[in-house]
Amino acid sequence: MSDSLLIIGGGLAGSEAAWQAASRGVRVTLYEMRPQKLTEAHQTGLLGELVCSNSLRSNDPQSAPGLLKKELSMAGSLIMEAAEAATVPAGSALAVDRTVFAEFITKRLDKHPDIELIREEVTEIPDRLTILATGPLTSEAMTSKLAGLVGRDYLYFYDAIAPIIDAESIDYEKVYRMSRYGKGGNDYINCPMTKEQYEQFYTALTEADRVTPRNFEENRIFEGCMPIEVMAVRGVDTPRFGPMKPVGLPDPRTGRDPYAVVQLRAENRELTAYNLVGFQTRLKWPEQKMVFSLIPGLERAEFLRYGSLHRNTFINAPLALNSDLSLKARGDLFLAGQITGVEGYIESTAMGLIAGINAAARMTGRQMEGVPPASAHGALINHLVKAESKNFQPSNINFGLFPVLQNALKIRDKKARRALIVEKALLDWQQYIQRL
Repeated sequence: MSDSLLIIGGGLAGSEAAWQAASRGVRVTLYEMRPQKLTEAHQTGLLGELVCSNSLRSNDPQSAPGLLKKELSMAGSLIMEAAEAATVPAGSALAVDRTVFAEFITKRLDKHPDIELIREEVTEIPDRLTILATGPLTSEAMTSKLAGLVGRDYLYFYDAIAPIIDAESIDYEKVYRMSRYGKGGNDYINCPMTKEQYEQFYTALTEADRVTPRNFEENRIFEGCMPIEVMAVRGVDTPRFGPMKPVGLPDPRTGRDPYAVVQLRAENRELTAYNLVGFQTRLKWPEQKMVFSLIPGLERAEFLRYGSLHRNTFINAPLALNSDLSLKARGDLFLAGQITGVEGYIESTAMGLIAGINAAARMTGRQMEGVPPASAHGALINHLVKAESKNFQPSNINFGLFPVLQNALKIRDKKARRALIVEKALLDWQQYIQRL
């Protein structure tokens, strides 16, 4: 082990980091504490297990998430390869069968000749070149050690998971299949609501009992993964302009958009399970059964998994992190994944990719290549190291993180401006990959 790169954590970021480093001829020792010790959200010992949604978001190459996925694929991402092998219908989004996805990742890493997989918890940060990719559910022991390095600026927030229901329990007489604006065919099941049904649902949602954080924990909700009941408190129409937006989903039986819509997305290839899109929740389980059964078509829904709340940990990156993803307090310790302060599956994967590439360069004595700032990867890193530290919040990839292109300033059409951003990003990223 003395001549190997240590990686702690076998989630998306740790798995990607291990793959990238091993692909560059570096021996890797990958530690994963599961299944011996599970987190509050994981259910298996598979590497790369998805615990929230099964969607990797938009596959549109002209969108920010689509651009980031394109860059990952260009760099030989294991996670993107697994996603393509495990795809399930999701309209214009990329969604996966969780089990097929995680089994693919586990098999590829377990069989790689330069990767040693050790199933045990690491409670100390090793005094050598290491990638820490323990994720948003970092164990208390490791949290304590990391907090000792980053001090008082160590932060956390709460994240919520959407429920999953049995496909056979859906009343198909009350729902219809359609993707928004017809993009992607009939991949989603839509539960339409009238104004009266929506108001009844909204009242029940806002009055239902919630799981509350423990007394010693501050309640911080990430804006990009807002629980549906927290969203509802902001106004009666807030959910209707969010996950329950009916625009582009006309009911074929009436030819009109309903007042509100709840969309269901396939969880697996067999189409035996569906999750409630955008319905992350911290409601107590009996309350979830009561409230969500008010949704047309879900009156007799059987829940395969209720929504839940868990703590996500991350550092105050602008104060603690270098642009190569090493810690300012310890240059031989790289961070990867959501613990860096990004949010989302593909964003975590992207940070794993960069950490794996940079740690491998450090391990072999090669010069690190700077990530191009105009790329999607560069935009995320720029957010981590240059955002305002006082109110630092994790971020998904979005075009607001990209640098302003001078040749796009005079273009009023938003699609045309974004097309230039995408073109520049892919050009710079391709040159980066060639330099590597």
